[in-house]
Amino acid sequence: MGEKDKAGTDCRGRSLPDRRHLQRLDRIYVPGGPLYYITVCVGERMPVLAEHGPASILVDAWRHAVAQHSWLVGRYVIMPDHVHFFATPQGDTAKSLSAFVGYWKRTTQSRIRKLAHGFAWQPEFFDHLLRSSESYGQKWEYVRQNPVRAQLVPVPEDWPYQGEVEVISW
Repeated sequence: MGEKDKAGTDCRGRSLPDRRHLQRLDRIYVPGGPLYYITVCVGERMPVLAEHGPASILVDAWRHAVAQHSWLVGRYVIMPDHVHFFATPQGDTAKSLSAFVGYWKRTTQSRIRKLAHGFAWQPEFFDHLLRSSESYGQKWEYVRQNPVRAQLVPVPEDWPYQGEVEVISW
């Protein structure tokens, strides 16, 4: 699933099925607002994000998401070749999920390219709409453990490229 509903590869290079028949919902009503868990991967698996410069660019763009797109970004983890973050639209003026993520990718890509020549995001992104039976805290714990599972740090607290832009109550 992502901004281009077509066949492609995931972050691990595995082929994805052709999903052109699936359509994104333009709007969805969830009491209290929908909460998305979003993953965006770097093209060619270039491991450049978990460095001060690129990470600062990503966080800065998330901080401006409410003013520019009416999207609130909560917790995030920046891995070397992909990012995970949680976001929710704010009101009727919020851009669609695809428009928000697409703009975020374009602006961060142009800024990161100044630090990492040839940097590009994969064309697609992956999202999961949290359901009422799912816990934001449980999903966050899973994401927070990602650097440990990747053997980058022994405990999640040691990973410097994680945080929370805004508190999302869900």
